[in-house]
Amino acid sequence: MSQTKFYRPNVAAVIVSSDYPLVKEVFIAERSDLDGVWQFPQGGIDEGESSEEALFRELKEEIGTKKVEIIAEYPDWIAYDFPPHIAVKMAPYAGQKQRYYLVKLKRGAVIDLDTEHPEFKRYRFVGIDELLSHTAHFKKPVYEQVISHFRAKGYL
Repeated sequence: MSQTKFYRPNVAAVIVSSDYPLVKEVFIAERSDLDGVWQFPQGGIDEGESSEEALFRELKEEIGTKKVEIIAEYPDWIAYDFPPHIAVKMAPYAGQKQRYYLVKLKRGAVIDLDTEHPEFKRYRFVGIDELLSHTAHFKKPVYEQVISHFRAKGYL
């Protein structure tokens, strides 16, 4: 008998600065609860919420602004499994299925990590080639896939 895996619907943002396309660096933030673990802003999609609505809500909740312009959307859902130590906390979900957006900060947007429930303690913009050296091992294949797609389309 096979066991069905459940994946939490999730949205994630690859953020470029307002200087894009002149500068093609992406935003990453260090998690508040895990030293040295950097990632893109992401979060669950609530019942009845579209992925775009979740994107703007999550950006406001995690980085203090939703002043972004959507440049592109990854065409498919991408799923990944949580490592065992995270899966225990996230039960009944085995992992997440994510919808990725490439977004540009609007001129004058202010990033503020001191939100109601801070998820990140610091952030920076990094070059695409530097990105994967900072991310959690279990997210690297997804990040590689998404970045490769946006590169192939000429966005990054």
